[in-house]
Amino acid sequence: MQNILIAPSILSADFSRLGEEIRAIDKAGADWVHIDVMDGAFVPNITMGPIVVKSARPVTKLPFDVHLMINNPQDYIESFANAGSDIITFHIEAEKDPLEIIKLIRYFKNKVGVSIRPNTGVAAIEEILPMVDMVLVMTVEPGFAGQGFMPDCLSKVEEVRRIFKKDIQVDGGINELTAAKAIKAGANVLVAGSAVFGSKDYAGAIKKIRGGV
Repeated sequence: MQNILIAPSILSADFSRLGEEIRAIDKAGADWVHIDVMDGAFVPNITMGPIVVKSARPVTKLPFDVHLMINNPQDYIESFANAGSDIITFHIEAEKDPLEIIKLIRYFKNKVGVSIRPNTGVAAIEEILPMVDMVLVMTVEPGFAGQGFMPDCLSKVEEVRRIFKKDIQVDGGINELTAAKAIKAGANVLVAGSAVFGSKDYAGAIKKIRGGV
């Protein structure tokens, strides 16, 4: 069993005091900081860009896990890398030439993640699995925080784990109960937004999610 890593999504943080929130999850035992980037086109919402990453970078040494839910992700890799990202994940549905974007992310010294939406099968990413560091299986339809976990997606986690030995991340509706199911299916990186930032005890919430199995 790989180590279970918790990546709280700052999409659910209090943006009026974002620096304090990031320091708080760092102190509480988070492993990564998950940064959801939405463009209002690939998904029906708009969130944050490289300037937020750059502003937050001095606050913590935790890896910045940037999830690009955007069209034309290749146009923004350099900006996010220069702003301080460590891992950049793109959606296979938004990229016509995944090999080029993988090369671009590596050129800027970031780890590479590829994500699939709930209705996308594992076959869509199977050919590029040897070239990426992480697979992100969405367990909600991307675009909004606070959605309910989609248990049907767990079979895709299991399918990926059978053929992929690196990090498998799940994002969407993760709490201590759904985390246990995701871990059992083979995930080892858990994105949790509301379950952490909606709690009065960040450390307790992270501990419960990490110990879910």
